[in-house]
Amino acid sequence: MPESAMSADVTATSKLSPDEIVTLVIKHRVKQGQEAQYEAWLRRIVAIAGSYPGHLGVDVIRGKADGLHMFTCVLRFCSTDAMQSWLDSAQRRELVAEAAPMLADGDLTEVNPHNEFWFVPASDTPPPPRWKQAVVTFCVICPLTLLIPLLWGPVFRAFPLLGNYVIGTALVTITIVLLVVYLLMPQATRLFAPWLNAAPKPAPGADHEG
Repeated sequence: MPESAMSADVTATSKLSPDEIVTLVIKHRVKQGQEAQYEAWLRRIVAIAGSYPGHLGVDVIRGKADGLHMFTCVLRFCSTDAMQSWLDSAQRRELVAEAAPMLADGDLTEVNPHNEFWFVPASDTPPPPRWKQAVVTFCVICPLTLLIPLLWGPVFRAFPLLGNYVIGTALVTITIVLLVVYLLMPQATRLFAPWLNAAPKPAPGADHEG
């Protein structure tokens, strides 16, 4: 990794608590004709990153910037220490060096705090409005709060100890959290991305003076 990128990572992570969920956003603009080779490289590094402790998943957003293919990788980690372990690893340094000839702008990294870890924009734009984030989160979590207790019901009836209020609530909550973090919320943010990241429409007459 270039020295400038490493220094940016250190500066960003120094502002965060070591035990809060963070996202690492990596942007690569790929040179013309290198797309297939880059895709193969990307599959390898995603698999390797996923094997590191504390890695919570990755989303890859494909787009274009200035006529070149842009790949935005959003990696989620359970803590800043886990993220830094991946950033500092010899494996990542070797893989980034391998990809360097394919990249138009080098390895661009950005750290985001936990409160945006589901809603990371695909480009240099602000995160979606809070009310949109709340709507998507509600749409994901509300059905689970109705369905998961019903699915656990037979287990609680068969094993009364698990049906204890505290234990039962903990099991239902853990199930919902795991489904939301690992499966449903990443899918929902991709599905609703056009709406979440849509630019607000100007008010009528806003482009006229007077």
